[in-house]
Amino acid sequence: MKNFALTGLAGYIAPRHLKAIRDTGNRLVAAVDPHDSVGIIDHYFPQAGFFTQYERFERHLEKLRRRNTEEQVDVVSICSPNNLHDSHIRTALRTGADALCEKPLVLNPWNLDMLEEIEQEHETNIYTVLQSRLHPSLLKVREELRQSSKDKKHEVDLSYITSRGLWYHFSWKGDIQKSGGITTNIGIHFFDMLIWLFGPASECNVHLHNDLRAGGYLELENARVRWYLSIDHEDLPEEALENDQRTFRSLTIDGEELEFSGGFTDLHTRVYDETLKGNGFRISHARPSIELVHDIRHTQPDQNQGDLHPLTRDAITKNKKTRAY
Repeated sequence: MKNFALTGLAGYIAPRHLKAIRDTGNRLVAAVDPHDSVGIIDHYFPQAGFFTQYERFERHLEKLRRRNTEEQVDVVSICSPNNLHDSHIRTALRTGADALCEKPLVLNPWNLDMLEEIEQEHETNIYTVLQSRLHPSLLKVREELRQSSKDKKHEVDLSYITSRGLWYHFSWKGDIQKSGGITTNIGIHFFDMLIWLFGPASECNVHLHNDLRAGGYLELENARVRWYLSIDHEDLPEEALENDQRTFRSLTIDGEELEFSGGFTDLHTRVYDETLKGNGFRISHARPSIELVHDIRHTQPDQNQGDLHPLTRDAITKNKKTRAY
């Protein structure tokens, strides 16, 4: 049984990590969050230590390490805001624990180089959560693609609309310096998925990028990809609105729709299981998508470069609003 600590306990994604720690037969000994609305922990680990001050949490981990007790932390699960990931990973390594960090691992690619050096210095490991790579439907598609002609360029359209309320813009997620913007905050796992399926990017065009939506074109090793991301409910298709759905995912490959809207519920548990077996996703797995979203974030939109996604064209034509205030 492994001992876990967790940062970002009050956040949206933390319950999936709590469930994964429990379901893999491990335990949580300490957690931290500046917000104290963390009653969810009673469903999983009511005896875990809880801190609202990060320096006290860090000191607690160090105390457990020096005492070499049965509660010494083996793994720190990091669910904190994106801009804090780098710092919290370093805390884990300095206290002798491995780090299992939500995506994006970091916001800027150059931070990965330092983390690799620190990882070697402390002889610890940095893992990340790339759960789409364990989705059964996507694993099947990847195997089919690997068996198909290597010379074929697939035509791919990706659409992801996940409506967010006004709160989003006032939280850290609405601050591009903290979240990386929507291409990083909601798009990182889709870009990782595309690179995993179709190979590295050789061309990146951005057609639209603001605080509500983004769209562009990618030339990957084995695919031409038009992509569109949005957090505006007005972009949801009629069928989603009629069914009171606030999220819409669509991935078409050569005109055929790939159904992968379900099956995500227990993927974090699978990530934990594989990580604890020594098969976790490392910095090398995360680097290509982090480099890509960094390039997207710093590319000036140009509608004359590359093929526009239909929803991008529609948003530009209708001059849709950029912020829902």
